[in-house]
Amino acid sequence: MEIVLHGSDVLATSIVVWFVGVWVNRKVVALNRYSIPVAVTGGLLCSTLVAFLYAFADLKISFDMALRDSLLLFFFSTIGLGAKLSLLKAGGKALALLLLVATVFLVIQNITGVLLIKSMGYHPGYGLFGGSVSFAGGYGTAIAWGGVAEEAGLSMAKEIGIAFATFGLIAGGIIGGPIGEWLIKRQKLRPETTATAPLETISSSAAEAVLAPPISSVLGTLLLLVVCVQAGDVVNRLLFTSGVTLPGFLTAMMVGIVITNGADFLKLELSATALDRAGELSLQLFLCMSLMSIQLWTLAQAIGPILIVLSVQIIVMTGFATWVVYRVMGRDYDAAVIASGFTGLGLGATPVGIANMNAVTCKYGPSPKAFLVIPLVGAFFIDLVNALVIKFFVGLPIMTQAVQ
Repeated sequence: MEIVLHGSDVLATSIVVWFVGVWVNRKVVALNRYSIPVAVTGGLLCSTLVAFLYAFADLKISFDMALRDSLLLFFFSTIGLGAKLSLLKAGGKALALLLLVATVFLVIQNITGVLLIKSMGYHPGYGLFGGSVSFAGGYGTAIAWGGVAEEAGLSMAKEIGIAFATFGLIAGGIIGGPIGEWLIKRQKLRPETTATAPLETISSSAAEAVLAPPISSVLGTLLLLVVCVQAGDVVNRLLFTSGVTLPGFLTAMMVGIVITNGADFLKLELSATALDRAGELSLQLFLCMSLMSIQLWTLAQAIGPILIVLSVQIIVMTGFATWVVYRVMGRDYDAAVIASGFTGLGLGATPVGIANMNAVTCKYGPSPKAFLVIPLVGAFFIDLVNALVIKFFVGLPIMTQAVQ
């Protein structure tokens, strides 16, 4: 028997899943202590329950993910609407440094994956799926390169890529918060903006005011988000006719950047509070839907090699984030938050990295620098650099010789 949930049913389920995550995080001290995002907690519990129903009750529950895909577009639109050129200029050096660090990591990630898979006796091409194709690239890159790999003779490359991307998404959401926590506590770090005013001193009325933008700002923000998504779709169609293909979230974000900087030029002010709440809402629901819809039973066939590669990649990421990213980015509070976000970015996806940073900053204070550079590197640059790195590895003799 199969049950397929659509539209409002998926939305309602994801909201319940989020509240379950909140409740569990409050009850399980370790989850709160290590800043595990509530969407990760609730989503994994839901997908585990769905897997048990499939295994023991012969009941398959599937989710229509159309709404989730729209939420991703809305989320990146809020990123674009918050990316003013003045901020980009201020974060230019940090952005360049993080991009350089990310490029080095992509190479290390692929070397690790290829060597591990080759040592197990499999085609080294699968190692790229245990590297940056699936982890840093996520589902989209895994599916795209999976089709290419299957045409070249690698059977089930697409399914294996999706499996790696799934476990990477989970791992990135689980270890990112603890990495940020460890760095902050070990180095006794504090955000500059709250160094003289602990978060506890903020009055509840002031916090409530921040969380409640006026209805005009809310409706105006919703209108802008719809404009970003629709205009981004138009741009995508125009580019497609010219032979250029870009992901929808990227063009939506580009439209948002044009709008917010145009508003700056015309001296029009957008509601930062409404944008923040819209971005947080779409991010949390996106993560809940992504994780609760994972069909864990489909990953059972290749679970052994996948877990071995995943475990090693987690170790590599942990060492790289704490010893390289944190040090290169300045060894301060912002650097610790960036390291937390980079973990989600490098193992799962940009929204996971941002969720990690949200979990950390909600406890210790804001980090505007981290929320500037991580989304930009994740959305704008890493896919382009990753494509170049993957093509370099695909062209290595070890790949072509093994296919013959």
